[in-house]
Amino acid sequence: MRRFWSEAQTEAVEGGFRVLLDGRPIKTPAKAALVVPTEAYAAAIAAEWQAQGDEVDPTSMPITRSANAAIDKLRVQRAEVADMLAAYGDSDLLCYRADAPVELVARQAETWDPYLDWAEARYGARLAPRTGIMHAPQAATALEALRAEVHRIDDFGLAAFHDLVSLTGSLVLGFAAAEGQEAEAIWAASRLDETWQEEQWGVDEEAAELAARKKAQFQDALRVWQLSRVQSGAAGDGGAA
Repeated sequence: MRRFWSEAQTEAVEGGFRVLLDGRPIKTPAKAALVVPTEAYAAAIAAEWQAQGDEVDPTSMPITRSANAAIDKLRVQRAEVADMLAAYGDSDLLCYRADAPVELVARQAETWDPYLDWAEARYGARLAPRTGIMHAPQAATALEALRAEVHRIDDFGLAAFHDLVSLTGSLVLGFAAAEGQEAEAIWAASRLDETWQEEQWGVDEEAAELAARKKAQFQDALRVWQLSRVQSGAAGDGGAA
């Protein structure tokens, strides 16, 4: 699509805020009204549209894409997406531990155990570490507690939360990011095994480029999560919406 507008602006409407291109409201790919919950969220979308050149580059508009997903997909598939994300708890990255070498075992415990301890204190959900290749189910009570928290998240938050979880491979790290814990530490924790391999065998340039793209996507998702909550006072409130 070629650029057809001169100015992108925001406007308060019933139910939130929308973006106008030369006075014409943006719609989602499914032709629904693109209305987001906070003015900051709408302003960020407007900034993406304003920054476009002669041709629109959708890959440079992660905030717009997340809003589209929340409106077009999550409003009709919310329960399924929430269940899919909650299922990460039973195979959480933080629970899959090496049994050797001792240095890696120690690093995993030092880095990952505090997040598991936090999840137990915050949500009453204790996930237990595992070793070996066989799947060992987590306690049903812990999984249900985490599942309930995921289902409490609103559509716009869930669109962002999806990426926080899928990019880290961890439901617990996704919640930690949503709760406002230090983002760099969370991303480093999610990359612990890859970092260990790089220390042993060196950096693969192609893998490093992919990791950099995923990190940028993680940062975009965290920004969307925060934008959707700026005016509600919900930042740092975990899954509550």
